[in-house]
Amino acid sequence: MSRVPMTVAGEKALREELDYLKSEKRPRIIKDIATAREHGDLKENAEYHAAREEQSFAEGRIQELESKLSNAQVIDVTEIPYTEKVIFGTTVQLINCDTDEAVTYKIVGDDEADIKKLKISINSPIAKGLIGKLEGDVASIQTPNGIVEFEIEKVEHI
Repeated sequence: MSRVPMTVAGEKALREELDYLKSEKRPRIIKDIATAREHGDLKENAEYHAAREEQSFAEGRIQELESKLSNAQVIDVTEIPYTEKVIFGTTVQLINCDTDEAVTYKIVGDDEADIKKLKISINSPIAKGLIGKLEGDVASIQTPNGIVEFEIEKVEHI
């Protein structure tokens, strides 16, 4: 499997979730299953079945997180020399050429993307249109509403 880019913050968030699942949630679920078993007949024991289902989801998420972390290529943009070029991990201030509206995006890995927090995936159309461009360049981005041109106002390594 190929390496997947991830920011330092993204790796930290996944590791924290994995630690929580392994150190807190998994032991609690095991206790819940043991308690439910003490109540007798497992065929009709709703608590037991609910705990087993929760265990299944938690174990699946643990496997998923371990896989993502093992395939992650963690990139710390603050250690990369500043060149005014848009690359993975940079924060980009854009000006919509038609409306003069300003927007700032951070280009992150797929698992970290959250448009509400203005974090866009490296694989999104906007990021793909920005990668490799320099401050002052104009990028034409294909959107569902047509092509939108953005001027790259500032590129930051934060």
